[in-house]
Amino acid sequence: MNLNIHYQEDFKDRHIAPSEKDTKEMLDVLGVDNIDQLIGQTVPDKIRLKQPLNLPAPKSEKDYLTALRQTASLNKVFKSYIGQGYYDTVTPGVILRNVMENPGWYTQYTPYQAEIAQGRLQALLNFQTMVIDLTGMEIANASLLDEGTAAAEAMFMQYSLRKNQQATKFFVSELVFPQTIDILKTRANPYGIELVIGDHETVALNSEFFGAAIQYPAGNGEVFDYSAFAQKAHDYNVKVTVIADLLSLVLLTPPGEWGADVVVGTTQRFGVPMGFGGPHAAYFATKEEYKRSIPGRIIGVTIDSNNNYALRMALQTREQHIRRDKATSNICTAQALLAIMAGFYAAYHGPQGLKLIAERVHGLTVSLARSLENAGYKVLNNVYFDTIQVELGDLAGAIHGECLNNEINLHYNGSVVGISLDETTSPEDVKLLLKVFSKVKAIAGDAVELEDKGLQTVIPAALQRTSEYLTHPVFNTHHSEHEMLRYIKSLETKDLSLCHSMIALGSCTMKLNATTEMIPVTWPEFGKIHPFAPADQVLGYYNVFNELDKWLSEITGFAAMSFQPNAGAQGEYAGLMVIRAYHQDRGEGHRNIALIPSSAHGTNPASAAMAGMKIVVVKSLENGNIDVDDLKAKAEQYAADLSCLMVTYPSTHGVFEESIIDICNIIHQHGGQVYMDGANMNAQVGLTSPATIGADVCHLNLHKTFCIPHGGGGPGMGPIGVARHLVPYLPGHAVVDINNEKSIHAVSSAPWGSASILIISHAYIAMMGGEGLTSATKYAILNANYMKARLEQHYPVLYTGEGGRVAHEMILDCRSFKNFGIEVVDIAKRLMDYGFHAPTVSFPVAGTLMVEPTESEPKHELDRFCDALISIRNEITAVEQGILDKTNNPLKNAPHTAAVVTGDNWTYGYSRQTAAFPLPYVAAYKFWPSVGRVNDSYGDRSLVCACPPIESYEESYAGI
Repeated sequence: MNLNIHYQEDFKDRHIAPSEKDTKEMLDVLGVDNIDQLIGQTVPDKIRLKQPLNLPAPKSEKDYLTALRQTASLNKVFKSYIGQGYYDTVTPGVILRNVMENPGWYTQYTPYQAEIAQGRLQALLNFQTMVIDLTGMEIANASLLDEGTAAAEAMFMQYSLRKNQQATKFFVSELVFPQTIDILKTRANPYGIELVIGDHETVALNSEFFGAAIQYPAGNGEVFDYSAFAQKAHDYNVKVTVIADLLSLVLLTPPGEWGADVVVGTTQRFGVPMGFGGPHAAYFATKEEYKRSIPGRIIGVTIDSNNNYALRMALQTREQHIRRDKATSNICTAQALLAIMAGFYAAYHGPQGLKLIAERVHGLTVSLARSLENAGYKVLNNVYFDTIQVELGDLAGAIHGECLNNEINLHYNGSVVGISLDETTSPEDVKLLLKVFSKVKAIAGDAVELEDKGLQTVIPAALQRTSEYLTHPVFNTHHSEHEMLRYIKSLETKDLSLCHSMIALGSCTMKLNATTEMIPVTWPEFGKIHPFAPADQVLGYYNVFNELDKWLSEITGFAAMSFQPNAGAQGEYAGLMVIRAYHQDRGEGHRNIALIPSSAHGTNPASAAMAGMKIVVVKSLENGNIDVDDLKAKAEQYAADLSCLMVTYPSTHGVFEESIIDICNIIHQHGGQVYMDGANMNAQVGLTSPATIGADVCHLNLHKTFCIPHGGGGPGMGPIGVARHLVPYLPGHAVVDINNEKSIHAVSSAPWGSASILIISHAYIAMMGGEGLTSATKYAILNANYMKARLEQHYPVLYTGEGGRVAHEMILDCRSFKNFGIEVVDIAKRLMDYGFHAPTVSFPVAGTLMVEPTESEPKHELDRFCDALISIRNEITAVEQGILDKTNNPLKNAPHTAAVVTGDNWTYGYSRQTAAFPLPYVAAYKFWPSVGRVNDSYGDRSLVCACPPIESYEESYAGI
């Protein structure tokens, strides 16, 4: 036996699932000799890259983690009292291990298929209930991206609701956090909204204003009584947005009780690590009368086909995929995983536990303030919760230096310093702060004692909360770890995730999220870093950013990346705003026409509308391709005002269009820019690139192509890459200096968006290397074409390229089944009985399924899925032939729950075996949907967006 001492495990072979044997068998089915022959038939030669990707050699999983440990050590985990919307917190171990680090929670998809998503839907309903209770409002959504963009969504909602169309002013308190003001500036400009930034106590509101935003507690820590301001605003029909700290609302009068119309903020301090800026779940709460205008997803209570309690995403007709440019916002993802964590945090601690945490934070802050005053410092705040400002005079430099010596970060603003305490602050931490402040004044360290006897709150009675909150049993039951563990697991078992089977969602790319990629996210060197920490303390993060920037620029062919957009649709918006700034800088600000193909993602027209552009739709041909003649005619017609084309490549129909270079040239010839939607970038990596086809900017869905998990509907990341001429306009930031010469204002609260999860994509690229990434693209195309070959005899494949191949996904045409009563939704629900999540339903063509297998699924899983769809097609044939009843058949009654299958009464015209175990493999590993088919219209007619009273659903609540 010859021994091999050079063997090193290749991560690529773990990520790309098909074996050599699988590959040969699939290629034989396709009638090609090798995978490169298939790629030659799929990807047009004129757009192929001529050189392989110039990326570092791939690292093994072990070597990557070893190297990243060294990088992480460059981050200095100082004790942070910076505040400004970000606070250290304690993630309960039971939530950290069983939710944040658990693929049963982080690999789920957005809960569009409600019957196999009841667990996360319940967890998100808990989140909404928590927000409603703490804010004192009537309705809340299931999370937004961050506090700043939530405030911007509130501004836009109020702008849309205004009755006086002449009202174009929006007041913003100067004490709103600067990063939020920065985002408001970005979002206000395209609509001609005039921001009036000033003092809420002296501003002269009038009928020219439609809305106002105030911070509670204010950015300087002061807790104001805003009730008179709210009344004055309402006298002029001005709606009031309150940006509120959720933990403070345990002690403070909730905004809903003193006049708020909208309350927004972040839930980060409810057990979610700072992570150098994210991901964190923002919240948005408002009055029920605005329910059809509220942005984002709303979880609502409904019933299923057996009249049992069930949950679903409510009022979906508001969303961008339906309303397009008329949508309430362009939001396509949320922060579901982080919202779920925050909701579990509230359930684990309960109302009493949260109150004890809030009281300790407030008590320590009062103690610190009194002790500093005893040491001769001037505390500028009168009423505060967790933040005080201290006048330092000429001692500011000395305090700063001594704090750094003790690994302490404060918030410095000239001669004034802000100190924000949090859940992790201990009496010993406060004593160290006092020691630092005493030393600078040459006071003996033990001469100033921590004042902790006979302390009283500084919050006046009129501002103290008296109303109850979190009274529902879900927040008053699971306080021991054992109870919490079982509760989390009881919900997890109701959800189908990548732990169970492939999720073949076209356009959404549900691929492997490797454990090694996930591990570093919760390292304290990455998780416990404040986004506004000094640059010399975050060199590890900078190394990750710089390498990822270089690698993604190589992959896209662009000059530079901005990592600030923390969702795909936000990347679209940022890219369009960069194009807008480019035109304005050239004296062509009138260019505001966006050409958008009729097949585009719904976010495209919604984002263009938000960027102040007018949408002109370009026709598609019968084969799904862009009608180049129509494009050319419209580019010529609008040449004087043409801003850009928004195009997805490969197309939304899953095809590499041969004319793409000509399309981009037409736009450039008429003075426009080309925005490429990066949703399908996983079919380009290593084979072609946005720059190669002629694009000027694109966003990358890192939660698709580059392996950040979907988390049940978020987090996502949508960084943008740009050609060299657009680099000066990439987003800047008001707090951290990342600004280029002509940067647009911020699009996210944190300078690098959800920075902590960028590590996942960094790990993926580092361990795959250029050859591995290219191979992944090839296998995504191979797997898709193999499935096409198996399925096209049973379901027409709607669009193919000139070589008869599809790219990485395909559209199965199910429209003819309507002739005998079968809808595409029936197929989607029936797939649940086979243990699968449905492909993308009715997008981009109504009545179709868009299937995408990804490279990380092995052949036997592809075959299982194909077998399921073929079996369903046979059931449809049985309906067509009258063997199965048109209305009482396995598709119409799907999904079948265990309760129905094992019940005493069986009234269906087919067997229980057919219902529950339609193929032999299903019996070996059965996933039971926890509810029958949900009733969509019932849930919208009787909208309930909080946990209903226990007596309403007594029997169904046994496990909730």
